[in-house]
Amino acid sequence: MNSLSGAAGARAIFLAVALMLPVPAFAADQLTIVSWGGALQQAHRKAYFEPFMKATGTKITEDEYLGEIAKVRAMVESKSVSWDVVDEWTPWATELCNQGLIEKIDWSKLGLKRSKFVGDDESDCVVPSQVSATVIAYDKDKLPSGPKTIADLFDTQKFPGKRGLYKDWVNNLEWALIADGVPMKDVYKVLRTPEGVDRAFGKLDTIKKDVIWWSSGAVAPQLLADGQVVMTAAYNGRIYDANKSSGKHFGIMWDAHQLSVNGWVIPKGTPRLEQAYKFIAFAASPAAQAELTRYIAYSSLNPDAMALVDPAILPDLPTAPEHLPNAIHRDLSFLAEKSAELRQRFNAWVAN
Repeated sequence: MNSLSGAAGARAIFLAVALMLPVPAFAADQLTIVSWGGALQQAHRKAYFEPFMKATGTKITEDEYLGEIAKVRAMVESKSVSWDVVDEWTPWATELCNQGLIEKIDWSKLGLKRSKFVGDDESDCVVPSQVSATVIAYDKDKLPSGPKTIADLFDTQKFPGKRGLYKDWVNNLEWALIADGVPMKDVYKVLRTPEGVDRAFGKLDTIKKDVIWWSSGAVAPQLLADGQVVMTAAYNGRIYDANKSSGKHFGIMWDAHQLSVNGWVIPKGTPRLEQAYKFIAFAASPAAQAELTRYIAYSSLNPDAMALVDPAILPDLPTAPEHLPNAIHRDLSFLAEKSAELRQRFNAWVAN
């Protein structure tokens, strides 16, 4: 670029692309798009929904959920699909894809190269939307030094008080093994053995009485704000939003943060398939994905998008060079094979 560069250039490109999109012939075109509520939904609204509506005249009706694949399954199997585009966690999207409940993506309709999206081999039914991270967060006003490693999550002598954790086996079993001395690269290898699973639950036993469980991402920063916990598992974007929008001074401990890839999916049977593709093409463009980082600290898988991100934002993103070496990359084949079994055991463990 000559006169435009960096974030300013990216925003100019984004606005220009939005304005060049053809306005449809029928003003009644509409879509129902589903996201996760809270900070992420607000970011999707600002970066994607509102610009797309302005550019095309399409009316977007928003809905939100907690990723429940049962809702998608019920709609498709009953032939009463009311959701047109859904932002889904990739492992769950893979399950929906394998069951034939969501559309296989025709990338030629998007005008995008699948090869541009790192990790594009994860599912034939997903267009990656953003990369988030589950981290350990704390209130710097109350805990100035803060935890440094995932072992500190389990050290109730050094850091007395309650901990907040996501109410599922995911995140917790991995962290338990790492805190117990298993190298990050070997976590899923160890979890494939009965002895490894026992070891992970044994480590969790050491803090079970000190845990406050949460299921909605909005709860984690609220637990910190209310002083109910000394530290908590949280989505990095929620912590970023609490600091930016609510003036909090929450810190993030990036050791062993767990990367999550989300993607746009199309429930099979939507009567608005063509409009769904148009929206995804818009939202998956490099300029639009770079725009998302202005509202929430989530990365894009597309290096063309990351090249347009404001350098000042990069340190807050989970894929920043200084954070990536400390990340756990989830084993999707392990999740597909073992999730149901481990969830059943986890739920029984929590109940006892």
